[in-house]
Amino acid sequence: MILSRFERMIAKRYLLPGKGEGFIFLVAGISLVAVMLGVAALIIVMSVMNGFRAELFDKIVGLNGHAVVQGYGGRLPDWRRIMAEVKATPGVVRATPLIEQPLLANFNGRVEAVLVRGMTMDDIASNESLKGKVKVGNMANLAPGRNVIAIGSGLADNLGVTVGNTISIINPAGRTTPFGTVPREIGYEVGAVFEVGIYDYDKAFVIMPMQNAQQLLLLGDVVGNIEVTTSDPDKVSDILSPLADKVEGRAVITDWRQMNASLFEALQVDRIVSFVVLSLIILVAVFNILSSLIMLVRAKTRDIAILRTMGARRSSLLKIFVTVGVTIGSLGMAAGVVMGFVFLFFREKVVAFIQLVTGQNIWDPSVRFLAELPSRPDPVEIVVICLMAVGFSFLATLYPAFKAANTDPVQVLRYE
Repeated sequence: MILSRFERMIAKRYLLPGKGEGFIFLVAGISLVAVMLGVAALIIVMSVMNGFRAELFDKIVGLNGHAVVQGYGGRLPDWRRIMAEVKATPGVVRATPLIEQPLLANFNGRVEAVLVRGMTMDDIASNESLKGKVKVGNMANLAPGRNVIAIGSGLADNLGVTVGNTISIINPAGRTTPFGTVPREIGYEVGAVFEVGIYDYDKAFVIMPMQNAQQLLLLGDVVGNIEVTTSDPDKVSDILSPLADKVEGRAVITDWRQMNASLFEALQVDRIVSFVVLSLIILVAVFNILSSLIMLVRAKTRDIAILRTMGARRSSLLKIFVTVGVTIGSLGMAAGVVMGFVFLFFREKVVAFIQLVTGQNIWDPSVRFLAELPSRPDPVEIVVICLMAVGFSFLATLYPAFKAANTDPVQVLRYE
């Protein structure tokens, strides 16, 4: 919408407070602030929700793969043949054997439930979720034949251990003797303490070489499942559907959606609900813009009538008042974008400040899954939010703009 010099001058004057128009300017200012808060709230919440999903996906899928081929009873005796079939499947980029078993860990009388993961040394070295996550020690300390393990930081805190300490891993299903089943207990030195950022993993995971896990669980040359990584995690079901027929009767295939269905569905519902609810803030701001323009038109009725008698066209008045409303909405939108990004940049400090003021732990990793508040702004969503704010502002200007454009100068000035 191109404005003439005359139209720009009038619009500018109507945007600034005149004598006796302080209340109208106050309402317009409140409208601008409301749009700013609505846009900022939407950007912050949607970015945090996107961060939640992305962080959980990266870390959960990074440790568990896009899918697992799991043997019945937790055992795959012919795992080498199955792994060859998995690797030969189009769309599969990686397949690695894995042992995963819930056991118990003991240190100086403290007992904790743990999840032992037996991984190949190549997988331990190349796993993206473990790279750069070691807090103390070194993953290179792990080696087949050496009783050295890596444990999560939460488990280390709960047991009170650090690198160099020896903990006992207890396998209740031990060897059978004439006196019954004797639990198998082996001591392992802690070679590294890692923190992947997911509370449930950090408090339970024990990582050891595959051969050590087989020895601990008395599996021989058997693994529990095969971890599969595909070229496209969103199409994992289609990619692995031919494989499901080949391994039927020997194993079952479970993809990341099935393993974490309730979690990701809850996040998706939260995103939709949050977007709808927070959009109401922008809608309220739009009604404020509408009311401020209506008051402005009523206050300027005589001026509008004079402009009409001087030759101002209805289209000019229409553009003037549309420009006033859209300018208020656009300024609020721009301020909201800036405010949203500033908040996201300092989000950890904001959380710490709120916790300090309230005395409450508002970010408990045991409840939130992640150790830190995540954020991942989506440019497409931000553009949609901005267009929505400007679009609503434009719609709010139409009624008062048409009202001003249809002002009859004869009726207004007949008694002047």
